[in-house]
Amino acid sequence: MAEAPQNGRTGDESTEYRPHETTVHYGPEFAAQLAAMEAGISPEELEVIAALPASSGLLIVRRGPNTGARFLLDSDVTVAGRHPDADIFLDDVTVSRKHASFLRHGSQFSMRDLGSLNGTFMAGERIEETVPLVDGSEVQVGKFHLTFYASRHDLPSSA
Repeated sequence: MAEAPQNGRTGDESTEYRPHETTVHYGPEFAAQLAAMEAGISPEELEVIAALPASSGLLIVRRGPNTGARFLLDSDVTVAGRHPDADIFLDDVTVSRKHASFLRHGSQFSMRDLGSLNGTFMAGERIEETVPLVDGSEVQVGKFHLTFYASRHDLPSSA
């Protein structure tokens, strides 16, 4: 007479239950949240990014003065600088009065230095001309380290 399998499993070693080898599958929303957490995005920031209207972007200060500050990019030209009338006021002596501009072209964004004294950087490289911004681009204006996030409506959908 054959033995009854334990825990609904056959005696075959390849299907033997091994709790330390359990695989769990999560949906794409959870995977996106996990990736965001690994990138240092808080749940609140994730909600703000998810709520961005089409053809807009967001800059979040990651390091430097005003860490955590958020700046909406919803104009064709947004100027960042130390001048009180700048669209993005960055109050630090390392920032020129008109330091850099963020340009919107439809649903795409780019940035350029405006002849600043200390330069504008993307991914640690000083930029000399207009450069495109992609979701997650890291830029530096003076002591301010900012991350760019595109509207989720404008990102290519994953197939």
